[in-house]
Amino acid sequence: MTNRPPASKRRPQAGLRVTSLNLNGVRSAARKGVFEWLAKHDCDVLCVQELKAQEADLSPEHTASASHRGSFHFAQKKGYSGTGIYCRMQPSSISSGFGSIEFDAEGRYTRIDLDNADQALSIISLYLPSGSSSPERQDAKWRFLREFTPHLISLVEENRRTGREFLICGDINIAHREIDLKNWRSNQKNSGFLPEERAWLDMLFGEIGFIDIFRTLDQRPEQYTWWSSRGRAWDNNVGWRIDYHLGTPGIAAKARKASIYLKERFSDHAPLTIDYDWPV
Repeated sequence: MTNRPPASKRRPQAGLRVTSLNLNGVRSAARKGVFEWLAKHDCDVLCVQELKAQEADLSPEHTASASHRGSFHFAQKKGYSGTGIYCRMQPSSISSGFGSIEFDAEGRYTRIDLDNADQALSIISLYLPSGSSSPERQDAKWRFLREFTPHLISLVEENRRTGREFLICGDINIAHREIDLKNWRSNQKNSGFLPEERAWLDMLFGEIGFIDIFRTLDQRPEQYTWWSSRGRAWDNNVGWRIDYHLGTPGIAAKARKASIYLKERFSDHAPLTIDYDWPV
C-alpha cells in the first residue's frame, strides 16, 4: 500500500485507525472545519455518510487532501444521502452498492478493499435509511433491512470461507439497547428504537455473527453519537448511539481503543473512532 505520510507525522502507535462520521452534508461540514480536523486527527480511513451532494458539487477540497483520497457513492436525487470513504492508503479495489435497485440509487454503500500478501480487509461505509420523517420512510427502512440482511449473511459466509474480514462503519439509525439512548422509555414507539428494529440488531449480533465493536471496548452509559437539533439535546447530552463499527470476529478481536470526538461539532453526529491492531 502506498501514499502514507512520513513516519514523523504519524501517531507513534502502529495499527489501523478508522473513523465513521455522518456529515449531514459534506459542504456544510467542510465549512465547519471537518477537513482541517481530518488533517490533525491522523486516521487511516474516514467513512462518511449523508454527503447530500453530487460529484459535480464537490470541490477538490471535498474529494482529496494531502494525505487522503475520497471514493464516493452518490445518490441520484440531488442533495440527498450518499456515502464515501477517505483513505490514506491506495485501496486494492473500490466498489459501490450491494445489488439493490432501490437503495443503490440512494448512494448508501461504499466499499474499499485493503489487501496485502497476508490479510484481506474490506471496509464499508453504510447509511441506513431513517424512518422518523413519515410512515412511508419507515416502510422504506423495513425494505432496506429485508434486502440488506442476505448481503450481510453473504459477507459472513465469505469471511468463514476465505478469511477476508469485513468492517462496516456508519449511521445505522437504530439504537440497540436502553443504554444507547437517553430517553429510552419515551422512544419505544419511535423509529430508531422500535422493538422490531432492535430485534434486527439482535439477529445481526447473534445468529448472523457481526460484532458491535464499540460495546466490546466501552460499556459505559451516555456514550452517544447523535443529538437532535430540537430543544437543547446537545447541551444536555440527550443523545442516541446510532453510529457503529460492525465487524466480523477477526477484525473485532483486533480492536484496542474507541473514542467519540466531542470537542468540535461538524454535524449533528460525532466522529466515532476505533484503533485496530491491523497492519497497514
